[in-house]
This record gives sequence, C-alpha cells and structure tokens, in this order.
Amino acid sequence: MTKQKLIYEGKAKKIWSCEDENLYISEFKDELTAFNGEKKATEEGKGALNNKISAQLFEFLEAKGIPTHYKSMIDDNNMLHKKAEVILIEVIVRNIATGSLSRNLGIEDGKILPFTLVEFDYKNDALGDPKLNDQHCLIMELVKDQSELEYIRYMARKINLLLQDFYAKLNLKLVDFKLEFGRDLNGNIILIDELSPDNFRLWDSTTGESMDKDRFRQGLGGLKVAYEEVLNRILGSNK
Repeated sequence: MTKQKLIYEGKAKKIWSCEDENLYISEFKDELTAFNGEKKATEEGKGALNNKISAQLFEFLEAKGIPTHYKSMIDDNNMLHKKAEVILIEVIVRNIATGSLSRNLGIEDGKILPFTLVEFDYKNDALGDPKLNDQHCLIMELVKDQSELEYIRYMARKINLLLQDFYAKLNLKLVDFKLEFGRDLNGNIILIDELSPDNFRLWDSTTGESMDKDRFRQGLGGLKVAYEEVLNRILGSNK
C-alpha cells in the first residue's frame, strides 16, 4: 500500500488514503506537544517507537477479542488500518491519581483509586478538550444514544484490565491512558488511534520512574530512552 491523498494531520500523526478505499495509512510523526500544544519539540525516532508499540498492543488486544482498526505495520513509521468515522470523545481511563486529576480536584498524587475512573473529554483542540458528561455527549450528538456511551465505558474498562495485566508482567504500572473509538464501515464501534506512551502514563513498578510523555511534560529528558525500554520489554515478553 502507498500513500495517496493527505486526509488529516494532527499533532502526532498524518492520515493518508491509499489504493484500498476501505483503508487508511497513519504516518507517525516525531513531533511532541503538551498542554494543548503550548509546549512543542521534536524527538527523532519517537514516531517509529510509537508505531511499533501501538502495533504490538493492537495485536495483543485483537487476540483478546477487542475489535480495532489495526491491519498491519507497513514500515517503521507507517501503519495500515481500517477507515473509521471518529467519535469525538477522548476516553480517559485512570487507575492512579496524578496529572490533571490531582491538580484540579486535590486528590493526592500517586493515590491508588478505589475503582477505575472513566472520564470523557470533547476531542476539540480549539476548545482545549473540555470535560464532558453523558448529557453533553447526547445533546451534542457525539453518540447515537446512551447505550453507545455504556458500550464505550464497558470497552474502556475491559481494555484497562487487559493492559493492566499485560504491563504488570513487564514490571510497569498502568497509571492512566487515553483511548479513542470510531465507527467502522458497518457502523460498529471499534478501538482506533494509537496505543503508545504518548497517550499512556506508565511507571516502572520498582523505581516509580515515568516511562511516558511526562518525561517531556516535566522536562525530565530521556524520553526516547524510556520509549525504547517500553518497546524492548514488550518484545522481550513475546520471546
């Protein structure tokens, strides 16, 4: 498959059409952004690492019965996937309090939550991705009905349980993460976007070290090294 027309360019990826009208190609970029685009940088090789990590996780979830848009990796920076209509809801799944949850609500940083928290944000950069409740989602017609919201919550929690176990075996804690969903050509809701340390908070279970984009957000450095370590642990677990 080869790229043809640029369909969309976001902060981390470009989406291209290809010879098959039912498929797209995602090109993973090396750019880094944080705080709604206020902080920007470039890290050579970051895009390839995110593509490789995402491919591994999509394959893992597909094997566990989670429907996704993933088809295959084309090369280091490009992924082939199904065309899908994006549902404009960012699904935030939290197991441990940190980041905005601690800043906005005063919950102690590092507190293990009594249950997994699933939040919705409106996928809209111009508005700063504001928080949504169910009524907002229905009023704005982001979903067809309440049952779709319940299904998205159900899938988010199921994915969380699978990935918590997956990462625990790699000596990593899954702190929180962002998921995106879309509708395939048959109208079915499937997991889309990417599954990488750009969208996941991962802490080393022994040292507590951040192995994700917080290294950029907090100016810690060593982002590429951390992403490489995550990928190496994943690949090592497959041997």
